[in-house]
Amino acid sequence: METLAYICEDSLEGMLSAVFKAYEHREFPDDIVVRGLFQQRLGEKVRYVQTDIDHACRVRAGLIRTCGFRAYEAVRAVYLSDDRRKGSAIHVFVRYAMKRGTQALDDVAHPDVSDFVAINRFVYNEVHHWKEFLRFRQVEGLYFARCNPKASVVPLLMGWFSARFNTQDFMIYDEVHALAGISHGGSWALVKTDALEVPSDTAEERSYARAWKTFYDAIAVKERLNPDLRRQLMPKRFWGDMTEMKEEAPRKSASEGDSSIRIGEPAVKEGLPISARAKRAPVALAD
Repeated sequence: METLAYICEDSLEGMLSAVFKAYEHREFPDDIVVRGLFQQRLGEKVRYVQTDIDHACRVRAGLIRTCGFRAYEAVRAVYLSDDRRKGSAIHVFVRYAMKRGTQALDDVAHPDVSDFVAINRFVYNEVHHWKEFLRFRQVEGLYFARCNPKASVVPLLMGWFSARFNTQDFMIYDEVHALAGISHGGSWALVKTDALEVPSDTAEERSYARAWKTFYDAIAVKERLNPDLRRQLMPKRFWGDMTEMKEEAPRKSASEGDSSIRIGEPAVKEGLPISARAKRAPVALAD
């Protein structure tokens, strides 16, 4: 039996354009896959879909009108997954939701919804983890945090952090997906970059890091240490950039000078120190 695959651009607009084309051609593709992840099956027919912003916006508007903004937010989150099935899951869910209406997301046991909901849950679990375990450090110019998530969750993290740090400039860099979220003056944007130059930590940051590491070690009760429980509550994949999980506190060198905190000095300076090679990427169908 011949199968059909749609190949689209790796963007939310590209994926929604593929959904629109499936309706337009009255086809039900077995796969909707972004370029670079497609592996053609034996005898499979391939259709390449060009991104059309107007078509993507029509799918978005129809989904919101029929199923509510909650359904569209779920589609946007599923797109951010690294799961190869996400295109097909979005397509099948949209077709079902356009018939079912606002209750589509609640039908978690339905075969047209189950994969979609599972991927959506995984993405938001990843968001929840990075809200807890992301660690910012003060560098020359702004606060910087690095992450290596299992889904491209920076677009979902930026709104949450920028609402809380609206008076501070900061950057969250996803080294897996080469995506940086930059907040400046309370507003934020996404930058796709394959090169990033991070300034060195400030003296104040090194002082705080030593104090926090010392405090963390001091309050530990050796007789009650439970490494298995700690790995369960705080998985080891998050430890690399967590100050308290470093082997030892950063040491003060003679060349660093006085690292004491001076009250009244500005904590963040003007400027966004990203590589000159970085280029701005549009936020997909942002609201």
